[in-house]
Amino acid sequence: MGVLYPQNNAARMTVDLGGIWDFRLQGDSGWQPIAVPASYNDQSPDPRFRNFAGVSEYRRRFTIPSAWKGLRWFLRFDAVAHSAVILLNGREIAAHRGGFLPFEVELNGLMEAGETAELTVRADNRISHDTLPIGTEGDTAFFGSDNPGIPSVEAGKKWQQERGINRPAFDFFNYTGIQRPVRLAATPKAYIRDVTLIPSVSGEVRYEVETSDAEGEVLVEALDADGNAAARASGRKGVLTIPQPKLWEPRPGTPYLYTARISFGEDRYEQPFGIREVRVEGTRFLINGRPFRFHGPCKHEDSPFHGRGMDPCLNVTDVNLYRWLNANCFRTSHYPYAEEMYQLCDREGIVIVDETPAVGMWADERYGWNLADYHGQVLRDMIGRDKNHPCVVMWSLGNEPDTEKYPEKAYDYWRPLYEAAHRLDPQNRPVTVVGCQNRYDVDQVIRSMDVVLINRYYGWYNLSGDLEAARYAFRMELDWWEKQQKPLILSEYGADTVAGLHGAVAEMFTEEFQVAYYEAMSECLDERDFVIGEMPWNFADFSTCQGPMRVGGNRKGLFTRDRRPKMAAHYFRRRWGEMEARE
Repeated sequence: MGVLYPQNNAARMTVDLGGIWDFRLQGDSGWQPIAVPASYNDQSPDPRFRNFAGVSEYRRRFTIPSAWKGLRWFLRFDAVAHSAVILLNGREIAAHRGGFLPFEVELNGLMEAGETAELTVRADNRISHDTLPIGTEGDTAFFGSDNPGIPSVEAGKKWQQERGINRPAFDFFNYTGIQRPVRLAATPKAYIRDVTLIPSVSGEVRYEVETSDAEGEVLVEALDADGNAAARASGRKGVLTIPQPKLWEPRPGTPYLYTARISFGEDRYEQPFGIREVRVEGTRFLINGRPFRFHGPCKHEDSPFHGRGMDPCLNVTDVNLYRWLNANCFRTSHYPYAEEMYQLCDREGIVIVDETPAVGMWADERYGWNLADYHGQVLRDMIGRDKNHPCVVMWSLGNEPDTEKYPEKAYDYWRPLYEAAHRLDPQNRPVTVVGCQNRYDVDQVIRSMDVVLINRYYGWYNLSGDLEAARYAFRMELDWWEKQQKPLILSEYGADTVAGLHGAVAEMFTEEFQVAYYEAMSECLDERDFVIGEMPWNFADFSTCQGPMRVGGNRKGLFTRDRRPKMAAHYFRRRWGEMEARE
């Protein structure tokens, strides 16, 4: 079951609780102002804010409008990282695990219409081998040697643990807090719980509506983009037949959207949808029966000041820059993004590979393979939230797990998740998991997916700076993948680049090298018909935890963190523009 996105209409009402809240870190007695939604980490020069590991508290007062008497009311949290405890007037009323998906807290029976209460949110940002994403305790930074066995280093690690140091096992900053909107919402007492739409290019749209009450008539109407009725049906399950349907296409100007208007008693809900089909056929990825080639950089929810906080202005800016690049896709590396971004991509025809926050899963003894149930729940919630978005064309179960140390055990972990994704998704989209640079000839997981997604850094992390050797090695690997007869996307590849650093010779960290690196990889990709996509790493520079290989974050962006293009952005704009012209 999904958690429907909040709406204001004739039957439903929402109050945005964003703004300035009271805030304190665990152990502090006084309160200070904090902006919501946003990560808290960069909102103060206090060094504790940046790297704090533990519980933080948010507080504000709110009132149930008197006009809501007789309605159902609840709090809707779009995301609190990484787990949350909700208190009303000092009493715990709910808890939630996971920092990237929404949850609701019912308030009927706890408050009356017209009543004012104090809301407290305790956000716990600690990560470990029992969370997604994975964290470590007392280790050094993500990149760099642990120097195992050296007495002084081991003593330093123990001291880190005693001080509560909590580091990510992933290469992006652990931004945290109330990072997406908080709303007070109301519906009629008998209400629509969930809506599922399964479109076909024939114009038949199968639907299912879940309601709070078993009794009562359900009416469903399909509206075209102008608001005119295109089809009608009744019942909780059925078929809408739209004559001469207009298809949702992943191209500028063609992502046509319909709206399903659902009525149940006094409740109303409107669910946008696109008519499109996706499937894998041999080594081709088809959207509406036509071969589709993915080309667009991966990205992060990351910006100055806001951190990972939802920012509609930034979303619009980024999507417009994707259009400027002639890009048509991105992967939600490495977690589900805010729903507002998916809504925007539905409108703009940008394709999304939707990824769970299963990143940093390395197969050592601490890993323990003990996350399967929780991982499955996160996958279920992500699909439940995003199943109706036409922009979502593939599910990614996770990023760069260790699948070669214990290949059979890894397969036994990932295969049930693969099967669950197909079972849970009403539209039965293709499923993948993104592989790291590993022993691809030993791994059993990546090759078993519907589409092979691999992250490769020939010429950067290995064979560093030698692009001739990088071409040679990459071609050798592509020879092996070609025999697997699966479609393949190069889902990460890139080179750290300091904006403005130039050289007559294209050497590492210069803008000239970044372009030369991408030219070398493109040359290899263009030789293979089974390669169906390229996703450079990354769209823009982004923040990471400090470490010996990171100077102010990860610098592999085609754009700087404040969205200024590097030379490589212009290179891909030309390359992808030529691709778009050929299609």
